[in-house]
Order: sequence, then structure tokens, then C-alpha cells
Amino acid sequence: MNQNVYVGDCLDVLDSVDRESIDLVYADPPFFTQSVQRLQTRDGKGEFQFRDLWQGKHQYADFLAQRLKKIHDKLKSTGSIFFHCDKAASHIARFILEDVFGEENFQSEIIWSFRRWSNSKRGLLNSHHTIFFFSKGDDFKFFPKYLDYSPSTNVDQLMQKRIRDGRDKVIYAKGKDGEIIGNGAKKGVPLGDVWDIPFLNPKARERAGYPTQKPIILLKRIIELITAPQDMILDPFCGSGTALVAARILGRRAIGIDISSEAVQLTRDRLRQPIESTSYLLEKGVDAYKTHDREAAAHLAGVEYSPVQRNKGIDGVLKHEVDGRPVLLRVQRYFETQGQAADALIKASNGKGECLLVVIGTKAGSPSDQHYPEVLFVKSARLSLAQSSLCADLAGH
Repeated sequence: MNQNVYVGDCLDVLDSVDRESIDLVYADPPFFTQSVQRLQTRDGKGEFQFRDLWQGKHQYADFLAQRLKKIHDKLKSTGSIFFHCDKAASHIARFILEDVFGEENFQSEIIWSFRRWSNSKRGLLNSHHTIFFFSKGDDFKFFPKYLDYSPSTNVDQLMQKRIRDGRDKVIYAKGKDGEIIGNGAKKGVPLGDVWDIPFLNPKARERAGYPTQKPIILLKRIIELITAPQDMILDPFCGSGTALVAARILGRRAIGIDISSEAVQLTRDRLRQPIESTSYLLEKGVDAYKTHDREAAAHLAGVEYSPVQRNKGIDGVLKHEVDGRPVLLRVQRYFETQGQAADALIKASNGKGECLLVVIGTKAGSPSDQHYPEVLFVKSARLSLAQSSLCADLAGH
């Protein structure tokens, strides 16, 4: 599949691209962060960086306007642009896009939602980007995507056709004799404008060390919505080349442009050997990560702690530290002794720094403190009550 990558400012390089030859533009320009973006390569031997510094909003807006006008000229009448930005300049980008493409050709404001590690910033954690979807005209290509129905959807909603009555209220359609009218093929729920796609994991196989690299799965979704095989895609700020890699995987042609020769070389390297990470979260759903033991949760009810998922030795971490150290919790299972629970907790805590370890006993009998000096053993409320004199008195009546 044909993927061409060019070094230079897209404002200049686009002069060599034929008019109305592009089916989809994915634009991921600098975000007006007023900083130098940098990140080391995975092997730590190199570093990619680019300057996202501007004299002000007017300079940034002029930069976008000049390039978007030329991009508009290269799009087919059936083509579209997906413009990627964040809160730093989304208001500027929206204004310029409406001016160049026309307000009537605004199709969607897509929210790419993801989870990131918390930071020390005061205020709400940044956990989404915005992608503006504009078409060049009314007759734009679009291939609908459907998702599974919500678990709360009832069988009637799936099986019966719905119509609007004389009061413009949605009702289930019925025939003259009151018979149910079927709803036809069950495609699912049309894709909405909030996309819950994981941010690229630092350890993902596809990560190349570029500071603003996007996940291939995000670009594949955009490409599949707008293009057919053999269509042409343009990324005028291609960076690490994710759009081109996604295009190659999906059998589309692509043109990439970047002012950085290092970024262009990285893109070419990735195209020679495309690597795509799988997303367990998207394949299995968020519930697949919720493996917190229900029995453990019952014994920890009322305790202010954060449950730990997907860990065989740690059930939770107290929300407050003790003497400046985090407190790791482990609830004894029905099939193990308290000593075995302590062994599992100690093993799971290796490499996590200096922590306080607490085992919550659920059965009688605790190991000698001399065997586990680093572990604090406490009784669960259920065990304490079972061993109390009150419980013995109640049993005698």
C-alpha cells in the first residue's frame, strides 16, 4: 500500500498534492501548550522533541488558518477532516475550522475520553481530548459503526419497531389487529461522539517514544468511519506516523508531512514494520478489570481504602498513609491460613517501596509475630464478634 512521507512545512509541501485528491485529513497539530514537548525513546538512547511555543493566540490562529485553507483545497467534495486538539486551543481551532469549512459542515465534536495517572495540579484532572469532525460538503463519505446495546436495554426495545404518535411521542408500532411489528435487523447502537479509548500505555508495544503519539486503535476508528479501501488519507502533522501506520494496516493509501526530519524517519521506520498493540480493555470491557474479591470487599466494608484490581496478593491500599508510608491490605481467604495470606502480601509488595503490611484475619489462629515481624495481623469484625464473650453468651441461650 502506498504511503509517502515528506519532510517540510505542510504549507509548502501541500503545493505538490493534487487538488481534490484526499478522502480524509487527520490533523494533529501543535496544541498551543506554550512548551517544548519531549520524550525519550524506549531504549533511552535518543529523544524526540518539538517546540510548541507561540507569540500569542493570533500567531497560532494565523498558522492554522493558512494551512487549513490549503488542506480544504486538497479534499475531495466527499472528503472530511478530523482535527485533534485539547482545551488549550479548541476554541481557536473551532473558530478557524468554521471559517474555512463553513458552520453548516460541522458534523461532530468528538470527545476522546481516557484515564491518566493523577498529578499534583490543583483542579480537575485533564482526561480528554477534542476531535472536530468537519465535512467539505453535504455528500460526504460515512460508514456507520454500531456498538452493543446497553445492558439496561429490554427485549421489547430490541424486537419492536417504534414510531411517533399524533402527539409526537415515541410508541411501539402495532398492526391493525394489535399485532407487534418487528424492528428488523438488530445492528446495535450507532457510535456516539464520546469515545472511551485507553491512552497509549507507556509499555505498549507500538509506543515509539514520540511525546504526543496517539494509539493506533483511535486512528483506525476514524479511518474506518470515513474511508474505503484504497482511499487516500493525509496527515499534515504526522509526527510519529500513527495515522499512516493505521492506514497501512487497513489497506488505505496515505501521505504524511512533518517539519521534523527525525519524526519523518521514525514514521518510515514504523511503516517498514507496523506494530499494533491490542487493547484488553476494549476487547473485554472495563468489567474484566474488576477482579476485586467480593469476600475481601465485604470484610473491608466501612474502611477508607482503594481497591486493587488484578493483583493476587493485595486487596487494597488505605487512602491515608501511616507515618508517611502507604498501607497495603490483604484479607485472609477461606482456603488459606493467616500465614499464607501474609506470604502472598509480602510477595506482592516486593518492589513497591517501604510499605506497612496488614493482614485481616477471618479465621481463628494467627502465626507467631517472630515469623512475620513486618506484618500487622488484625481480626475482621466478623471474627472478633465470633470470638467475643457476647457471642458465647448468645450461643448458650
